[in-house]
Amino acid sequence: MPNRPMLMLSLFGSMALLGGCAQLSSQQQEPPPPVTAAQFESGIQRLESNLAARCENQSQLLSMQRMEQRTLTADVREVGSLLRGLRGDIAALDDNDDKQATQVVTECQAADDRLANKELLGRSEWIGLPNVGTYLQARVDSGADTSSLSAREITSFERDGEDWVRFKLGLDDDDSAVDTIRDSWVEAPVERRVRIEQATGEESRPVIKLLMTLGPIRETVEFTLTDRAHLDYPVLLGRHFLMDIAIIDVAEDFLHGRPEFPRGSESSDDADQTEDETP
Repeated sequence: MPNRPMLMLSLFGSMALLGGCAQLSSQQQEPPPPVTAAQFESGIQRLESNLAARCENQSQLLSMQRMEQRTLTADVREVGSLLRGLRGDIAALDDNDDKQATQVVTECQAADDRLANKELLGRSEWIGLPNVGTYLQARVDSGADTSSLSAREITSFERDGEDWVRFKLGLDDDDSAVDTIRDSWVEAPVERRVRIEQATGEESRPVIKLLMTLGPIRETVEFTLTDRAHLDYPVLLGRHFLMDIAIIDVAEDFLHGRPEFPRGSESSDDADQTEDETP
């Protein structure tokens, strides 16, 4: 019996200890419910899907970056090709400009060489006929084929088996000329004849050669004889005379002075006209 109180004391102590442990356990958080196999499998699938989506997005991003890089590289190459083409075109244009400039300079030099030996004439000029002994005013006309001299009383005759003509200069009172030859006869051999078709029919005109001076020019010129008294100038100089020896400045008149002949003197009216017309 003496041991019974001790046993009871021990028993009460053990119960008190168990009660304290139970109170501590109730105060701690309860663990989550256990995961079932289906829930575990579903979670793994969601994780795999998320990982797969992230990998796919990253792959698409890398693919887009590669495509953009390839496009950018192609654009850079195309721009480089265009630049090379532009450089080639610029170089070709520079070469062409140099060639054109050289060609223009060469043409200008050639033109200068062609013009260097030609005399400049105005649209009207003084001429001299040394074998006739007079000066006359002439119209310079490159549109006319041959030159012509105003003549009247044209008479054909034969001398030493050749055709000749005798004529007087076809002048009116306003034409400037040496007075002593106005009614003088001029004789010359006929070089050829030309046929002129007119409304009244055909006309045959003789062509003669006369020595003529114009400024520094001294040439034997073919003249067709015809009456030009109704025209402004007794002499017409055509392109056969101008060819290779002269050019025309249609804005000028009487660029060359009037020749002088000692055989006769001009009338007072002629002198006044000369002073007015000679530049």
